[in-house]
Amino acid sequence: MPLLIIRYCCRARFAPSARRSSRVVFGGTKVSSLLSTTSVITVSGMAGVTAPFSSSSPTGSPATTGGGIRPSPSLVDQDLDESGLEQGLNESGRDGEGDGGHNQLLRLGGDGANVESDIETKLAANELKNWRWLADRSPGFAVKGSNVHVITCPNVFYKTLLDKVSSAKKRISLASLYLGNGTLEHDLVEAIQNSVTNHPDLKVNVLLDYTRGSRGEDNSRTMLQPLLQQSDACHVFLYHTPTLRGLVKRWLPPRWNEIIGLQHMKIYLFDDSVVISGANLSNDYFTNRQDRYLLIEDSPELADFFDSLVHKVSHFSFSVNAKDELNLSPGWAIHPSDGNKEEFVKQAKGSIISFYEEWKQSNPERLRSFLQKPDKIGSSSIKDDTWIFPLIQMGALDVFMDHEATCEVFKRAPLSSTVKLATGYFNLTSEYINTIVGNSSASYEILMAHPKANGFLGARGFAGGIPAAYTLLARKFFENVRSQGQHKRISMWEYIRPKWTFHAKGLWFYPVGAKLPMITLVGSPNFGHRSVHRDLETQLYLITLNKGLRENLNLEQANVFENAKPFSSLEIVKPERSVPMWVRMVILIFRNFF
Repeated sequence: MPLLIIRYCCRARFAPSARRSSRVVFGGTKVSSLLSTTSVITVSGMAGVTAPFSSSSPTGSPATTGGGIRPSPSLVDQDLDESGLEQGLNESGRDGEGDGGHNQLLRLGGDGANVESDIETKLAANELKNWRWLADRSPGFAVKGSNVHVITCPNVFYKTLLDKVSSAKKRISLASLYLGNGTLEHDLVEAIQNSVTNHPDLKVNVLLDYTRGSRGEDNSRTMLQPLLQQSDACHVFLYHTPTLRGLVKRWLPPRWNEIIGLQHMKIYLFDDSVVISGANLSNDYFTNRQDRYLLIEDSPELADFFDSLVHKVSHFSFSVNAKDELNLSPGWAIHPSDGNKEEFVKQAKGSIISFYEEWKQSNPERLRSFLQKPDKIGSSSIKDDTWIFPLIQMGALDVFMDHEATCEVFKRAPLSSTVKLATGYFNLTSEYINTIVGNSSASYEILMAHPKANGFLGARGFAGGIPAAYTLLARKFFENVRSQGQHKRISMWEYIRPKWTFHAKGLWFYPVGAKLPMITLVGSPNFGHRSVHRDLETQLYLITLNKGLRENLNLEQANVFENAKPFSSLEIVKPERSVPMWVRMVILIFRNFF
């Protein structure tokens, strides 16, 4: 398949904020318990691609450590002279006048490029054996790296959804928190209606959250009524958490009742192609809300798996009919809020676990190229060079697959490897904190939303204090890590871009000595308490030896970090970063609901 590159430049409308190339770093703590602006869709081995930005050390020299597009100076260095670091950034050719480290890395050509490419491939191949434990945790799927496309811009995500809807002939399965009610969302529903009309065999299944999808009079349910009224081949389901019941359900008003637990998976499936993302189906996620998105095409087994997963969750969710009435799905007898909670959880968990185990049984057949070392890594004779492991998290149903695997990733990441982690809402669980800071040897770069890029900024009432709450949590982590003196290993960054919000999550793993990632985690979890214990989540663990895909994942990481600024001791003492006392008090009580 020929190389396909689609670039959508958003800078005309939203100029990115200035960014410093220096980084603040924090120490690790030993805690008690264990533990773009430019979008690119590529299809094959990609060489000679220039990154959307260049970055270098404060002295202008490119970083050479594993995954180190940018260096990590000590905390003391940064706190002493932040302005001097900005000057160093300008001198290093931030706008393309110099030869920043990232551009230097990706300007491939000549014998030197071939040597570097061989080294990168060998590093990844040597690392591969250390990740075979995933085959014991999750169903695995071998795919061609050329069938995996990295999308970096929300408008391309929306265009991809429209294109895939229009071309779907046999099935469309959508799982999201909610569907918005704006013009773009109406156009998406209309596109689905047209496909149903044009393709008589097309089946459509939509899974949303009950509380979020029912909020207000003009909501997700009313948006989807035209589909239900058009054809019996269209089905809509609303997951209701079994935790929301009794007096809590009776007295908690809309919006507030969403803190108890949600359907948060983001699966967008069209025939044999799947888009996995953290983005919801609403206007902001289609225009100016930064997220992550992977499109995997021509992968029937992977598509079958996710289609079956949506059906499994739909089975113990409400079914919506053409009169907007809610009923229990056929074959399911336990009401999620009025029925016996223990029995609901037991049966729903059993359904999910047995589903997973059935798929895992065929892993040896599907994962031969992963479990057996190829004779010639990277040779054209190898059919599959990329492996995908879908993990789920359903804490309300006592299912913790993704949480356990993520902790394992943190623990197994070796010394001198690099993990670049992003979360839209910084509230790491104690297990994640303990593992990253006390039981991991890798270097970490953690990216979160600046208060001005937080989706709750300017919200009315209690919700308006949420950005400050996340600042407080980040500050506690900052101080905790720094106090342990591991300031060469962990750094924190904040995404800030005019008129944009930040919702990206997941991680990129760079092996020891590598300049390109070979593993990424992408999906809906935010690594916080509600992701682990309250919501339904799904995340892909993607491992690849495909050089082009690794380059594109590196470009994605660069694009996400492009609008980052350090979260430093200089930043947290600014008057505008002070946290109101009432927010501090609320966090003490409600931290586990964030």
